[in-house]
Amino acid sequence: MKVDGRVERGEQTRRQILRRAAVIASVEGLEGLSIGRLATELEISKSGVFAHFGSKEELQLATVRAAARIFVDEVITPAGAATGLARLERLLDGWLAYSERRTFPGGCFFYSVQAEFDARTGRVRDSIAEFDRGWVELIRTAAADVPDLAADPAQLAFELVAYLQLANARSVLHDDPDVYAHARAAVRAALDRATRRA
Repeated sequence: MKVDGRVERGEQTRRQILRRAAVIASVEGLEGLSIGRLATELEISKSGVFAHFGSKEELQLATVRAAARIFVDEVITPAGAATGLARLERLLDGWLAYSERRTFPGGCFFYSVQAEFDARTGRVRDSIAEFDRGWVELIRTAAADVPDLAADPAQLAFELVAYLQLANARSVLHDDPDVYAHARAAVRAALDRATRRA
């Protein structure tokens, strides 16, 4: 089947816009996005950007979806078909690596935009909250699948995600790379306790 070159170029432009939007939002928030700014930075027309999204809210929602796809590619997919403790460890290690190597310059995209939208209402906030619930539920489910787990999976997931988020926050705020070593040690200790290896 022959693909229309214009359609492919349009999709490529859309991906380029959304990647840049996610980079900006990780540092300045989703409210820092504007069609005019993206057009200027990417050297395309405002009408060209507008044609892809139609409104600032649609741009924000598309940016959240694009960041979610990047997160899945960087953190979830590499965990692959692993099961039990190995899957949980890969998910946690993947998240720390995603934050540490600055997939987004502002650290974890979702940590950045949660603070911006947590007390608001609307579709953008709901999209961010849905992603967060899904991530925590994935960690809870992975924990529940660990044989002979000596901890409540929901409580363990809460603690593990808190370690990840604290490392991200302190790394961004203090530019301190050592926080990732501390987070990895905290995660390891929590998993050892939960699997009775402490």
